[in-house]
Amino acid sequence: MLASFARIRRAARRSPLEATLALAAISVGLYVLAAPLAASRYPPMTDLPFHAAQAATFRHYWDPAYHFHEQFELHPLQSPYMGVYALGAALMLVFPPVLAVKITLAALLGLVPAGLAVMFHGMKKSPLLGLMGLGICWGNLTHWGFTNYVGALGLFAMTVGLTLLVLDRPTGRRRVALALCLVALFFMHIFRFPFGIAAVVGTAVVMFPVTRRIRPILLPMLPSLALFALWWKLRPAALDGALGPLSFHLERLPGEFLGAVVDGFTTKVAARALLVDFDVAYAVAVVCLLASALRALHGRRVTGWEVGVTVVPLVCAAVFLALFLILPMRLGLWWYVYPREAVAATMVLFGACPDLPRAPWLRVPLVLALGLGGLGAARAVAREYATFQPQTDDFDRITARLPQAPRLFYMVFEHGGTSRSTSPFMHLPAWVQAQKGGWLSWHFAVWNASPVTFRPRGQPGSTVTPMTPPRWEWTPEQIRSPATFDALTPFYDWFLVRKRDAPDDLFQRDPTIQRVDHQGLWWLYKRAGRG
Repeated sequence: MLASFARIRRAARRSPLEATLALAAISVGLYVLAAPLAASRYPPMTDLPFHAAQAATFRHYWDPAYHFHEQFELHPLQSPYMGVYALGAALMLVFPPVLAVKITLAALLGLVPAGLAVMFHGMKKSPLLGLMGLGICWGNLTHWGFTNYVGALGLFAMTVGLTLLVLDRPTGRRRVALALCLVALFFMHIFRFPFGIAAVVGTAVVMFPVTRRIRPILLPMLPSLALFALWWKLRPAALDGALGPLSFHLERLPGEFLGAVVDGFTTKVAARALLVDFDVAYAVAVVCLLASALRALHGRRVTGWEVGVTVVPLVCAAVFLALFLILPMRLGLWWYVYPREAVAATMVLFGACPDLPRAPWLRVPLVLALGLGGLGAARAVAREYATFQPQTDDFDRITARLPQAPRLFYMVFEHGGTSRSTSPFMHLPAWVQAQKGGWLSWHFAVWNASPVTFRPRGQPGSTVTPMTPPRWEWTPEQIRSPATFDALTPFYDWFLVRKRDAPDDLFQRDPTIQRVDHQGLWWLYKRAGRG
């Protein structure tokens, strides 16, 4: 550690301007990551509440006050999406759940610019170009709550950069770093991991005419490949899915491509800010290309290394674009499959940008432009997120009535009130489980595709919620069926409903369920004599 600080000090003395730019880039990056998360107590990300609940399950699994052990089983290798849960659970040892989750989000999203910086460094370009990835942090996938996927994209870029570093100079530290990065990618998002392995091998093949090295990458791949082989043997059936007939869908271009990257709000203000940020990034790339061309005209020879590190991101981007055009929307259990590849293609394409010019009069404004583009996108998203705070004040007030570890039945009928294009309220009650433990009437564990799964129903010592009908989370009006009502509600003591008008009629079949509070659009009921 002391040696690293000494190297940083020496580098700062050698190039004060570069050190200043690096410090400014880090400051901008921290603001871009923090500003939207600080704008509202609960970030309006659709799936985030359940990610928080599952992290809390790992944190409090053996705590009897939370009752997680009698509901769930933990399978960190069978369904390895442990990156977000392990970090979130560790932070919950120190911080309250909401703050711990926000720090986790900042770390995951920060992998995008950090991963790009490592990739550019491995390409022998300026890591300051990693600022190009700031807009990706706050795109459509993040608002859905697919933050483990976004973090995995950053790790993918980091894998490419570390591979280049190993091929250029295969030191022990570099090989260990590559091995650890691949293991992290495995645990962050299993379906990105094969692309990471392919990128390592493909990069080595593309760069072989220059480096004449293949063997240095082999050993670093072994630990993660061993984990992948173990997962392949243990993986649940829910993670299998047939591709079915595949064909090109050129009609997805360009509208669906752009939407998959920048959408998330009905106002389109944030989308326009993100597009401006991308325009700035590609404008910087054009300037860098022109500067590189001018140097070539003045006799500077283009090296094989430069050609290779340009081909690698272009090939990766082409592969991801092809997947965007070919893959279906649903793959087995997984939904929203092909739109994700638009984000992957956009991010990795940044890697083809030539290096920043060395002349300070050009280098400084280009870095400044990249930073301002990211700041503009983050501020636009922060303004949208800020509108969510008053929409959840009533949620905080009414859930304060709930005891520790409630048996909570919840239904969300009203999804309006924000500019989000996809409901941020649908899973909001999962924050109750993240903070207080207990049971929820619907849970991600029902899919049997995450590290947290339900215990077998009827197993001695287990207390598992009744199985809900298909698409219950989207269609809670199924409760009006007497058979559904009688099958589900007896297990629960508390009932939370988000609805514009009073939902008293939903509970007429059971007079023991009585209204106890009403805050805004939230209505709270309690079963008399229990809870």
